[in-house]
Amino acid sequence: MNIGQAFSDLQTLDASDLKRIGSAPIAARVLVLTLVLAAIIGAGIWLLIQPKFNDLKRVELKENGLRQVFDTEQAKAANRDAYLEQLGEMKKTFNVMLRQLPNQTDIESLLIDLSQTSVAAGLEVEYFKPDKEVAREFYMEYPIKIRVTGNYHQFGTFISGLAALPRIVTLNNIAIVPIAGRSTENNQSKPQKLKMDLTATTYRYLEEDEG
Repeated sequence: MNIGQAFSDLQTLDASDLKRIGSAPIAARVLVLTLVLAAIIGAGIWLLIQPKFNDLKRVELKENGLRQVFDTEQAKAANRDAYLEQLGEMKKTFNVMLRQLPNQTDIESLLIDLSQTSVAAGLEVEYFKPDKEVAREFYMEYPIKIRVTGNYHQFGTFISGLAALPRIVTLNNIAIVPIAGRSTENNQSKPQKLKMDLTATTYRYLEEDEG
């Protein structure tokens, strides 16, 4: 019997014929056994191999994530020398700025510089009063209240002199008011005399035992 005949015989089988499969033609029995075996193999593939494909997909996704992390870290490593160079430049700049902050012993000389700058500008110093220090994170603010009299030109010379000092000095709370009208001497006008109040703030290191 050929295969075509076996298919034909299989199509004519009913439930009662399946009970008598042992007496069925050989070709039909072979076909039935082949189909049953194929079904078993298919079920085995689905139950055993398909989960492995799912695991493979999860591993592939994890691999992609690790590759992205690797690429990021590799880029950082490639730029490490540039980062170190930039860090070195930042440290140099920071050290230069720190050197502009006086220590405890330099404050007195700085006060002298401030006083001499005002005198060199031709100003009359009414008072020069250091105030209480203010602690910050890693430095101390040292405010100095100053009152001087003079004219606008002398004030400008004074401010320029402060800016030229080797130490950092900031000015705030500046107030300028006239204290006298114009007067004449030898038929020439004199610049009006002014009074300037300000707070000059300098800075110093915050010593470790002060932190």
